[in-house]
Amino acid sequence: MQLVWLYVLSSVLIISLISFIGVFTLSINTKRLHKILIYLVSFAAGALLGDAFLHLIPELIEENSFTLSTSFWILGGIVLFFIIEKIVRWQHCHLPQTKEHKHPFAIINLVGDGFHNLIDGLIIGASYIVSIPLGLATTLAVIFHEIPQEISDFGVLLQGGFSKKKALLFNFLSACTAILGAIIALVATKFIPLISQIILPIAIGGFVYIAGADLIPELHKNVETKKSILQLVALIIGILVMASLLLLE
Repeated sequence: MQLVWLYVLSSVLIISLISFIGVFTLSINTKRLHKILIYLVSFAAGALLGDAFLHLIPELIEENSFTLSTSFWILGGIVLFFIIEKIVRWQHCHLPQTKEHKHPFAIINLVGDGFHNLIDGLIIGASYIVSIPLGLATTLAVIFHEIPQEISDFGVLLQGGFSKKKALLFNFLSACTAILGAIIALVATKFIPLISQIILPIAIGGFVYIAGADLIPELHKNVETKKSILQLVALIIGILVMASLLLLE
């Protein structure tokens, strides 16, 4: 169990540190950054779908844990991530942007992102409880998704009136809720031994929702043939990376 704790805490710490990636984007031309991000988004979509269908679902089936209630938990995961996204997008503000006034949409984004990261931590913790290879696969899927997400969140905070230093700090604090989520999952397993049979289906629903309702629609905004082909290639590579991790099992 100590080894599991080490893997879990190392994984969520790495994910939390990804929040600092926003600072590296400041020196990149906005147009060039967008070109890079769209392929990262495509790759992340493939990784999330690959983890859901190649790792999480087969694991539940192998453990004879895939029942009708599992389907409801998956649907619950889709609903949960829909709500989280709505919370982030609900708030709009039209007041002038000043250093003294932090836009409500930036604050709401922090809260929503913090809750999202908490769920990610729970998912990673539950995955490692099942097996270390499953935990590694899920961690990578989350990391691939977090890179473009954290760049976007950093931009939202800057737009909302935060200074660069404060944007990095608050974005990191929001990301650290993943550590809390992982600890909750590890401690809860002592009291709820089958907690992974609840959290993993929620993860499946969440990953499918993020990929299908959030990331892939973003890819469809550009219909140029060359870029569309490259996006497809990046998507497939994301799936293949998850498939290659099956060799670890």
